[in-house]
Amino acid sequence: MIRLHIPQPLAPGAALAPTLDQSRYLTQVMRLKAGDELHVFNGRDGEWRCAVAEVLKKGVVLRAEEQVRAQVTPPDVQLLIATVKKAALEFAVEKATELGAARIRLVTTARTQPQHLRLDRLDAIAEESAEQTGRMDVPAVDRPEKLDALLIGWDPARRLMFCDETGGAPAIGAVQAAGGGSWAILIGPEGGFTPEERDRLLALPFTTGVSLGPRVLRADTAATTALTLWQAAVGDWDR
Repeated sequence: MIRLHIPQPLAPGAALAPTLDQSRYLTQVMRLKAGDELHVFNGRDGEWRCAVAEVLKKGVVLRAEEQVRAQVTPPDVQLLIATVKKAALEFAVEKATELGAARIRLVTTARTQPQHLRLDRLDAIAEESAEQTGRMDVPAVDRPEKLDALLIGWDPARRLMFCDETGGAPAIGAVQAAGGGSWAILIGPEGGFTPEERDRLLALPFTTGVSLGPRVLRADTAATTALTLWQAAVGDWDR
């Protein structure tokens, strides 16, 4: 079944207007016509069975029929990742969405290399990944923020899983020991964190320093691995 993310309110009989790109996908790629059905979600009202009500010259109109799944709240885990190279960052956003990250926050550190970022492209990747994997929400992708500023404004109730390439407790055991609740996972840039950044992070009371194994991982691999281990330890994989 085709799934689309459309941020408009969903209720019985509601008329929905997909974007022009979404309309072209439905009519030109998937060849839908009036009366054909698909599923729509908006991140608030669950997932709905909808029908194509009209095919217009520039777009389509959908009609909401009935809710097929109630809205569920994703695990409260955020991914914080340094702004690495384009391909690696896009891969990390795609996999973080698949693995249930509720929010993706881009971070600049002392060793972050300047990158030309297209946030609209990252948003589109997150949306497409949510549509394909059965999620009923799309994680926000935030503009880059300096690590120092992020830590100054940190909510201490949210634990920070600091993926430290120099070592630490095994990730799954450390997270299980710290317990569930709100978490964020921090992945550094190529070249890793500076000694000063590492010392500051480990001194914070809400930080849990972890190891992702005996090998130094690329940032996109580390993000996928860390989210997988977090989900296995305290996430929603037992649902």
